[in-house]
Amino acid sequence: MHIASNALPWALPAYRGAVVALILRQISMSLLLAALWAAAAASLPAPAHAQVANFHPCNSQPSLPMCLHGYGKRIAVQRWGAQPEPLDPDAALNAPLVTRDPAKEIGKLKSTTILVQDMDTSEVLFARNEGAVRPIASITKLMAALTLVKAGLPMDEIITIDASDTRSSSELPSRLTAGTKLSRADLLRLALVPSENSAAQALGRTYTGGTAAFVAAMNAEARALGMTDSSFAEPSGLSNENQSSARDLVKLLEAISTQPLIRQYTGETSYQAAGQTFRNTNILVGRPQWDILVSKTGTTREAGDCLVMAVKVGQRNLAMVLLNAQGTNGSRFGDAVRLRRVLDSRFASR
Repeated sequence: MHIASNALPWALPAYRGAVVALILRQISMSLLLAALWAAAAASLPAPAHAQVANFHPCNSQPSLPMCLHGYGKRIAVQRWGAQPEPLDPDAALNAPLVTRDPAKEIGKLKSTTILVQDMDTSEVLFARNEGAVRPIASITKLMAALTLVKAGLPMDEIITIDASDTRSSSELPSRLTAGTKLSRADLLRLALVPSENSAAQALGRTYTGGTAAFVAAMNAEARALGMTDSSFAEPSGLSNENQSSARDLVKLLEAISTQPLIRQYTGETSYQAAGQTFRNTNILVGRPQWDILVSKTGTTREAGDCLVMAVKVGQRNLAMVLLNAQGTNGSRFGDAVRLRRVLDSRFASR
């Protein structure tokens, strides 16, 4: 646009006025759209599972990479618009554990290996690939705990975390720093409640004879229990060489159900140590609808999301094994709820 020099004093004010008017109109439109969006969002019922972060370990360490990246993104997506499968069954947990369509619930199961078995009668209530041998991630810590407790080492002995305990290939950094002093009981709790790998490593390192002797004792315990599909290479579960089958893990749950200390620790919703609060990785623990005797979670890329529990349903003591759950974070808990609905409905009809 060309403006004659003699017209400049008159043209500039008019030109500036047009630009200002255009900017004001754009601002008004933006504010209007924002108001409409806020009103629409406010009218949507807040999904219960949008608050799943309340039950995630990220609460106690929000700086973790997984807490800053994908996990938060999925929460944001669920707060606005369509509601996909929840990250965990929070909404379902607050609803009656019954179903009119068991087949539909079973069709939604995400775990590739499943076994639900009565621990008193050995009746198999549900099975899927129960003989498959695969990595079990931090479920390994249950065998480590059983081996440690049966060894009778003093639980009040103070152990200093070594730098070697905190070095691992885990995507989650250790929350225990080298030099931290904790009792053996504290370390066992931290291995079972928040699944601290460094705690499990320290327990193995300070076992009589060291880690190698501890792993040998774990494998000997597995053989004594008849766990013929199982083998262990280290105490934390980070190694893919820690493997088992659902059938074997039921035997492990049966053995651990007789250990009051392990039952107590795995049933705690949180634990405070080293100036921090550590939360149980199993979000079902502490829920009034669930009477959980023993539980442990496990997750690695190769093992997928895993969950094993000994639970009381009615008058029955059940072992529930879920391995390699696929899908969003929390699929293993969703599977547990679906199976519980199917079982409750089946028991109610008898």
